[in-house]
This record gives sequence, C-alpha cells and structure tokens, in this order.
Amino acid sequence: MANSINRRNWIRSAAALAGGAAFISGTLETLAAMPKRFKQTILSDRLSDQQAITQSPPAMKARLLANENPFGPSAVAKKAMKEALDHSYQYPFMRLGELTGKITAFEGISQDQLLMEAGSSPLLLASAMFYGKNGAQIICADPSYNSLPSDAENLGAKWIKVPLTVDYKIDLDAMEAKVNSNTGLVYICNPNNPTGTIVDTDKLKSFCERVSKKVPVFVDEAYIDYLPDPQASSMMSLVKSGSNIIVARTFSKLYGFAGLRCGYIAAQPDTIKQLSKYATGAMSLSAPTVAAAIAAYQEKDFLKEALTKTLASKEYLYAILKKEGYAYIPSFANFVMFPLKMDGKRFVEEMMNRGVGIRNWEFNNQQWCRVSIGRMDEMEAFADAFKQLS
Repeated sequence: MANSINRRNWIRSAAALAGGAAFISGTLETLAAMPKRFKQTILSDRLSDQQAITQSPPAMKARLLANENPFGPSAVAKKAMKEALDHSYQYPFMRLGELTGKITAFEGISQDQLLMEAGSSPLLLASAMFYGKNGAQIICADPSYNSLPSDAENLGAKWIKVPLTVDYKIDLDAMEAKVNSNTGLVYICNPNNPTGTIVDTDKLKSFCERVSKKVPVFVDEAYIDYLPDPQASSMMSLVKSGSNIIVARTFSKLYGFAGLRCGYIAAQPDTIKQLSKYATGAMSLSAPTVAAAIAAYQEKDFLKEALTKTLASKEYLYAILKKEGYAYIPSFANFVMFPLKMDGKRFVEEMMNRGVGIRNWEFNNQQWCRVSIGRMDEMEAFADAFKQLS
C-alpha cells in the first residue's frame, strides 16, 4: 500500500517527537627502541574477541580478553531493565524517542544526524558496505580495530594499512598522504585498539577538517569515556559544524552494556540517510536495552566510580609488569598492551590453563599481549598466573 508505514520510518517519526594513564619512566623509550615502524599486523589465527571468548573454557578466573567493563551496568540501569520486562511485548517506539532525545540534547545535534543500532558493530558494517563499494580504498592505522576495514575488504574494497608512529600512535600525516581519488573512507579509532594510545585532539581536529573536504572520515570513539574529559577530546563538534565526519559511540565499554548492545553514530543528515539503507536502525534495540540506556545515559556518579575502579586495576597491572621487568604502552583505555618474551600463542594457552583469558598479537616481528582491565580479583589472578610464566 502506498500509505503503509514501515517500522524503521515509524521509529524515526517517534524519535523526532522526543526531540592517564601513569607513564613509567623509560617505558616509551624502551618500546621506541624496537624497530622504528610497524609492518604487517597479524592477529593470532585472526581471532576476533568473539572467537577468543567462544573458544575459551566456560569457567575463567579472569576474563581479560574482550575489553568489557566488569563493573556495570549500573544498579539504576538494571532496575530499569527489570521494569521494562512487563511491557516488552510492545515495540519501544516512544521510549526510543526518549533515548534519542537525550543523546541529541547532550551532543547538541539534530535527530536527523543520529543513527542508533544494537551496538556500534552494525554501524561499522554499514559503513564498510557503503564506503567500500566498487573496490574503494579504506585507509586505517595498523594495528587498529579492524572490524570496518576487514569487512570492507571481504566485500571487495582495498584495505590500506598505515603503520603507527614510533610511540605507537596513529600517524595522521602518513594517513593523509595515502588519500587519493580512490579513497572511500578514512577510519580512525581513538583511543586506538589494541594499543590504547590517543592522538593530540587539536591535531586530530585539524586533520579531520582538512581530509573531510576530500573524503569522509570515520572516528570511532568507543573508548572515549575513559579519557579525563570525553567531550573535549571528541570530534562531535565537527559534526555540529558541518564537516563530513562520522563519530561512533557505544554503551559497551564504560557503561557496561557489552551484552545489552547499544550504540550510535552522529554524522550529517545525508550521510545518515545513506547509511540507514545498510542498517536496521533503532528497531534492533530491545525494550530492556532502551530502558537501561535511558536510565544510564550520562549517569555521572556511576561512570566516575567505574572509571576510578578501572584506573586502580590498571595501575595495579602496570606495577606487576614493571616488577616482572616488562615494558608496556601507557594506555588511555580499558586495556594495556605489552611485548612478550615468549611465543604469543603459547603464552595465551599457558595463561588459559591457569584460568586467565587474554589476547595476543604479532607485529613487526614482536609478540604482544593485550590485557583487558578487570576487577581487582581478576587482576590478581592475572598476576599470579603471569609470575609463573614471566
């Protein structure tokens, strides 16, 4: 029927109604003394976080392999989920409008600049599908979070990998130099996963302003809430000023919603319109998730407490690594990466035999370990197992 309204359009209509890490002396110098440039990045057996978890034993003393927040969701979010169950037989149209209203009001953007999904992963995939069409190039740091560029490559795009700088940061100058007429998208994860490093905010803004005049720039801010001042470090202001920028956010990290699935992107209206064709949109969010997100969004006391606990666990990990004679990359996220002194695959297996799940990488002829930050009891379990192998 010509007058029929599909669910996605109904949601949009309803939504419109609502209207330090501490630096240990010598760490970076020690790491910088390694080969000057990163080369090919190799994930061990190309395991994703999902595969690493599903292939792990069901019982672990410390689940430190997926960058989750073990302190959440908050009590307020849990209460909201429970209350939402009684009405979960209904589509959460109006409550979705309430959630998008909260987000757009806080970020200072309009409803047509926002696209929500069940986590940021579907939005990364939608971007890979749209910007990787016709064999276009996707420029990305190496190593970095590879969901978007790897999906684009699988769909026929060309993945352009740009090595990090000597201090393990995204090399913006080198990335800009790679932009040409075949570039479909520049993807930046800041803070970067798996290194945990950040780039200077002013330099990133300047980069985005220049490059976005040629090609769209996608800035993945999954870990932005772990920074001292997330708003000041975000590229959201460029969306508001009209730049061709896509900013991705997720509730999966500091909010503790990894299993609840809630994320969004902000971009110019035309960009949102195009990417909406490749995404389910807010209809993918469950009623309990929507209720929890409304209750938890910008819940300052909980976020502050979760961040404080994360930093305490991270400082404990730093101390353990230093005591055992290991350098590490100072992290601005909820994970830490350090170079290993043994085969990475064997290290993962030996740690798992001791009930501790971690991840390993290999790049530039060096084996690396990434440890997600957990509760203090999990960090103590890591320390006990690590001391047996170090």
